[in-house]
Parts: sequence; structure tokens; C-alpha cells
Amino acid sequence: MVVGCKVTNFFKHTIIRATFFFGGSKFFTFHFYLLPFFITFAPQNEHLRMKIGNIEFGPRPVFLAPMEDVTDIGFRLLCKRFGASMVYTEFVSAEALIRDVKSTLQKLTISDEERPVGIQIYGRDVDAMVEAAKIVEQAGPDLIDLNFGCPVKKVAGKGAGAGMLQNIPKMLEITRKVVDAVKLPVTVKTRLGWNHEQLIITELAEQLQDCGIQALTIHGRTRSQMYTGQADWTLIGEVKRNPRIHIPIIGNGDITSAEEARQAFDTYGVDAIMIGRATFGRPWIFKEVRDFLDETGEKPLTFDQKLDILIEQLRINVERIDEKRGILHTRRHLAATPLFKGIPNFRQTRIAMLRAETMDDLLAILEQIRTLLSERD
Repeated sequence: MVVGCKVTNFFKHTIIRATFFFGGSKFFTFHFYLLPFFITFAPQNEHLRMKIGNIEFGPRPVFLAPMEDVTDIGFRLLCKRFGASMVYTEFVSAEALIRDVKSTLQKLTISDEERPVGIQIYGRDVDAMVEAAKIVEQAGPDLIDLNFGCPVKKVAGKGAGAGMLQNIPKMLEITRKVVDAVKLPVTVKTRLGWNHEQLIITELAEQLQDCGIQALTIHGRTRSQMYTGQADWTLIGEVKRNPRIHIPIIGNGDITSAEEARQAFDTYGVDAIMIGRATFGRPWIFKEVRDFLDETGEKPLTFDQKLDILIEQLRINVERIDEKRGILHTRRHLAATPLFKGIPNFRQTRIAMLRAETMDDLLAILEQIRTLLSERD
């Protein structure tokens, strides 16, 4: 047996890397981290399997972000089919839940086919959040997520969502009491801070971990940024490298391609990534990312296959709701899908597609697009 040894400095720590060779082949590698007051001993595993509570994921899991008016059950099932490791419901108002608002209660509907699935709640009142968490637990999700990251005015402006970044003591109180009130794993999704003068995530991550959460998702923007500019993953990476952090860290923000997904894992070392807006009109992005990460060698989906998926999504929404609202619900995806980008002289067809009021009219327009492109091919 031959031993190779290398000493390096990384993030203010000294690392001794010892590689053992047996019969000319690498047998295994150990990393020794020399910290100021103690030594830790950690075997190297390139793609560790991540766990949240008793939920075990495969290597480099990719999650669907919870999004209002987007992550309904039909869309979640499509994303799950194409490889999403975890899906989340639309976020749910704690106040509306405890008032038994019908439309809010409907968001708690989940299916065994989409598991593991999380339900995310938001609010600013401690007692309301605790009571809402108990109601959610009865719906049978695999975990409960607390939203401390939504930046929109109607949420953050009232002190909920990212508004909690201005009231850390209350955020921590809510987290502790929800963790104590339910038996399910509790996780948190938040941002880097309120603005660039208050980048508090490195300290906040430890505080939230101390409250008993079992995973933390970090969006790489501040509340003041909303969704503008670029997500900053450097602080996400710092949280992950913190030797005091032992819960999974999930990175979120600006993942729009398989290449960016791999870079997030390789550069910042996160345990999982979460994809949000890039899924609009593109539930197959999870297949693209999984095929790339897992090097499956599978061919990408064709235009026809992708169009069929959007048509299926339309049918699901119409059957689940009704024709008028099902079409309205699908328009967001048709407007955002990259499938129609680059088609010459598409403006008038796009307008007609987004104005169609009956399923028959909309299906006819989508089939016209298919025919148009097949004739050009």
C-alpha cells in the first residue's frame, strides 16, 4: 500500500489530504481538517447522499421551488416526472389557513405520486404560524417549510416572508415554536439579508440551525434586490463551508441550465439546488439537469415532445379547475416558455395564443405552430 499526502490551506483552515493506493489504484482518500482548537476527521465522498429528517435523496438533488400561482399539483407532478427530487406547494398564508379560507385549504392537496413534497407557510404572527403548521401537518406532507424569503410588497411589506429579515428575534421565535409544535421535519427558506448593508446570512444560518431546522434554503439575493441583478452564491458557499453548520444547505437563484446547476454543486459545495422561475413553461428542465449531472447520454427532448408537454399541462389545468381559469393558469407558462423563442414573425401568433379564451382555440393555435415549424424543417 502506498500513501500520498498533500497539505493545503483552504478558507483559513489547514487541510491534510491523504490518499491510499492499493495495487496501483486509488483505494480511498481522507481529509484531515486542522482547525484552531480541534481536529476533525472526514472521509471524502464526492457526491454524498443528502437527508432531511428521514427523507433520503440521491446524489446532487434538484428541487422545485415553491411559487405562488405556479406550483399547483398538476405542475408539480410534471416536474416530478421529469426528475425533480423534491417539490413544494404554492406558499400558504398562515392567517388564511387558520381562518379556513377555502382557496388556501385547497393548496394543501397533495398526491403520493409527487412525494417527497413540502408545504410552505408564511406569516408574521407566532401563534398563527404555529397553528398553521399543525393544520399543515394533518395534510400529510413530508416536511414543512417556513418562508422567510418572499420579497413582494404584499408579503414582506407586512412583516412576513423576507420582512422577517428586519425582525430576527421574531423569526427565530417562530422557528423554534413551529419546530417544537410538529413532528415533521421543519426547514427554512430565506435570503442573504434585507439589503447589501445587512448581509446577515452567515450568522443567521447558525441561529436557525440552533432552533432545530433540518435544512436551509438560501436565495442568493437580498430583499431589496427582489429578482433584479444576479444572485450572489459566494455567501451561500460560505455558509456551506462553515464547520459549525451540519444541516443541508440548498442553493437557489439564477439556475437556468444544466451547466449552471453543475457549477453550483462543484463551486459552492451545496447539498442541493432549487430551481424557480426557470421552470416556467419548462418542466422538462429537471430532465435536462439530471441527464447532464448523471451523464445519462440520453437525447434531449424534441420540439414536438416539449409542445406535447405544454398541451398536457393545459389539459391538466382545465380538468382540475375549469376551462376559463385553466387557460388563464396556463398562460404564464406559455408566455414564459423558451420553446417559442427565436421563431421568426411570431409576434401575432403569440398575441393570439395569449388571448385565446377557449381550449379548442388555444389547441388549434398550438397545432398551427407545430405545423409551421415542421414545414420549415
